[in-house]
Amino acid sequence: MKKSYQKLIIFDIVLLVILLLNDFILNILNNYYYIDILLLLLLVTFKYLFGFEKDRYRYVKDIMANMLIIFLISFIIYYIFGIFIGFYRTPNYLNFYGIRTFVVPYIIMIALREYLRVQMLNKTEKSKYLTVITCILFIILEASVKLKSSAFDSNYNIFIFITLTLLPTISNNVVCTYVAKKVGYKPNIFWILVSTLYLVILPIAPDVNLYIKCLIEFLFPFVLMYNVYNFFDKRDKNIPISYIKKRVYIEMYLLIFLVFSLSYFVSGYFRYYAIAIATGSMAPVLNTGDVVIVDQKTNYKQLKIGDVVAYKHNNVTIVHRMNDKLVIDDEYYFYTKGDANEDIDNYVVYPEYLLGKVKFKLPYIGMPTVWLNKMFQK
Repeated sequence: MKKSYQKLIIFDIVLLVILLLNDFILNILNNYYYIDILLLLLLVTFKYLFGFEKDRYRYVKDIMANMLIIFLISFIIYYIFGIFIGFYRTPNYLNFYGIRTFVVPYIIMIALREYLRVQMLNKTEKSKYLTVITCILFIILEASVKLKSSAFDSNYNIFIFITLTLLPTISNNVVCTYVAKKVGYKPNIFWILVSTLYLVILPIAPDVNLYIKCLIEFLFPFVLMYNVYNFFDKRDKNIPISYIKKRVYIEMYLLIFLVFSLSYFVSGYFRYYAIAIATGSMAPVLNTGDVVIVDQKTNYKQLKIGDVVAYKHNNVTIVHRMNDKLVIDDEYYFYTKGDANEDIDNYVVYPEYLLGKVKFKLPYIGMPTVWLNKMFQK
């Protein structure tokens, strides 16, 4: 092992110990000022031990221009969807207190963090193991910053932390590590600030639910990663840069639209949406882990005995077969039964609780959702 690698491993271990001590004992990193001080001390120490390498990355401006186009298209699509689902008013940080306590220290933190990331990755050279270790360290660092605002007093709050904090943190740092290796720290600073500070600059934002928020925050960084990968892949094949840009833009438009459409589709905002089957009550027609596509525009008066429907009962979504239908004085009463159950359900399903008719299924692709629900069920 190279001597420089040994020194870098020692530096990584010390940083890990500091972060773990903070998370479980000290809890010092509870505002951006303290994080900025820590990052500055780390940079000074790193400079003393290893020295800094000059920024020799090419195509930085091209990558940042591509990212700007991606963000513009994404925001247009995102806010168009907001017309259908509504908006909420964003927090007002554009005042002296907000700028001093949040905006400025946050920008400094991102700049210091990404510069430190690049310098550490430069010292890993071609070592995949050290690159992975560096990525994990920055995941822990970012998670440490967010721990102070998270609650762990129930399985549900743990689930929220994993889906809304930990998973996006992992995807952000995987992408930042890849981009830093390719084009340095400037594109990372750019896309992180744009993707977070728009909530400070713009007065309103689409009122998306937690599921969409999780999907977008987890998937969108990989859209940017694909942009960088695609750019260098075509460059390595000696394709002209002008042609690369056109191809990248077209592919990005399609990919961004796909990500947003998928996010909104599975969340039930439009006519069709997806539901994961969590039990075996409809086996063998519908098995645990299957995903059914539900038509929300189904006219309940046209439902027939034998139709498979989705409905709410005690705030739980259930997918069962229509067993009987009664019409009394123009009022509709529905009775359902799971195919695998011996008895019909011991309640009446009223029209207002019907979500729609099942159109078709996608076998087993909902298993991850089922596993997570079982692990972190309230």
